[in-house]
Amino acid sequence: MEIGATLRLQLVDVARTMCPYSLDRVVRWGRTAEEYQAMFSLSAVDQRQRILDCGGGPASFNGELTAAGGNVVSIDPLYSLSGREIEQRIEETFTVVMAEVSRHRNSFAWTHVPSVAELGQRRMGAMRRFLRDYPAGMNEGRYISASLPRLSFADGSFDLALSSHFLFLYSEQFDLAFHLEALGEMLRVASEVRVFPLLQMDGTPSKHLPLVVETMAVHGIKTTVQCVPYEFQRGGNRMLRLWKD
Repeated sequence: MEIGATLRLQLVDVARTMCPYSLDRVVRWGRTAEEYQAMFSLSAVDQRQRILDCGGGPASFNGELTAAGGNVVSIDPLYSLSGREIEQRIEETFTVVMAEVSRHRNSFAWTHVPSVAELGQRRMGAMRRFLRDYPAGMNEGRYISASLPRLSFADGSFDLALSSHFLFLYSEQFDLAFHLEALGEMLRVASEVRVFPLLQMDGTPSKHLPLVVETMAVHGIKTTVQCVPYEFQRGGNRMLRLWKD
């Protein structure tokens, strides 16, 4: 247990020698359990583990996996809001996001989703399912208002921590220091961390990835970049895995 806390402090020390990070707006977007399974290459065994979903937003992953007998906790500052307030946010954001996707449609791979309209239906379906599960999930402690890079969980509380469409994607908004501290914290509370995708918002590889891998190696953290059966951003079919021996 002490190893996890020590690792986190070491990574914080590294992070503090680098430039301070700035916070900017992050779009919350709903994704399904099926998408999570593909993005993170989640096996049946993986889905029986204790899972922490960091930055879960209005995804239906938690509700779907819980209904199937899984054990998952999702964190997001969004969960400080009521279901109605989240629904209003979704309604305000949805049209804007879909317009941006349509405007930049050539940046996306339309293999699994055939059209912008179908994408909108799937995303809204996932978010509606989240909203139906949200009251029960809040009562059961499955949705917690919290955010990286600080988590309140004890060392080793989870087997697997996931970050979908947050770390690396927002490399311009969150600097290397933030990424190191956030990943160190995830490794403190979980035995393994998986992050997807590894592209920035503009579709280029994250500038932070090489230094993250290098820094983790210095501190004895194993990393591997793995291709997964999911691609929506063109070229965005790789996931980073990190684990402790």
